[in-house]
Amino acid sequence: MTNRISPAQAWQRLLSGNKRFVSGEALHPNQDGSRRSALVDSQSPFAVIFGCSDSRLAAEIIFDLGLGDAFVVRTAGHVIDDAVLGSLEYGVSVLNIPLIVVLGHDNCGAVTATKNAVETGEMPPGYIRDLVERITPSVLTSLRGDMTDVNDMVVEHVKQTTARLLESSQVISSAVEDSSTAVIGVAYRLEEGQAELVSESDML
Repeated sequence: MTNRISPAQAWQRLLSGNKRFVSGEALHPNQDGSRRSALVDSQSPFAVIFGCSDSRLAAEIIFDLGLGDAFVVRTAGHVIDDAVLGSLEYGVSVLNIPLIVVLGHDNCGAVTATKNAVETGEMPPGYIRDLVERITPSVLTSLRGDMTDVNDMVVEHVKQTTARLLESSQVISSAVEDSSTAVIGVAYRLEEGQAELVSESDML
């Protein structure tokens, strides 16, 4: 099923949902039995949301979405690996989704852990170390720019993740080049509940 809305329209739909969430006027759309039945044989989400796994960052809630609206991929610190790239490429090439949103948030535990590791030289154990190693370039870039606050590092990491998606995936970069898909970066503020665009595509 081909999605017919533009990347800009997809972002405006997310933005409208977030405004409803912030104002306490969420509609909780597409969450009834008829919607479930309509989605049994196919899906046509209008956005891919690649976000942090943090329990406070539930994409369908903060953007006031329902079943079938968003194709959601989550890892701690929105760290990219092969499974993530494959999932995002599926969203773009098979589901024809017009918008990929990289979603970070303030007070991110993964970015905080990376900041601590860079400052102390002490790496965390196990596979948490792998997360930290992948986030380290964003933290180092922030520090080189005299941005020492973890929330500034979060924004930098969102920007670097959006760039890395385009560098890593020919499928995604080609979709952006032919204007069928846009990739944007968004930072979410936990207390306010607001999602802010921090890395903008030319198509929005």
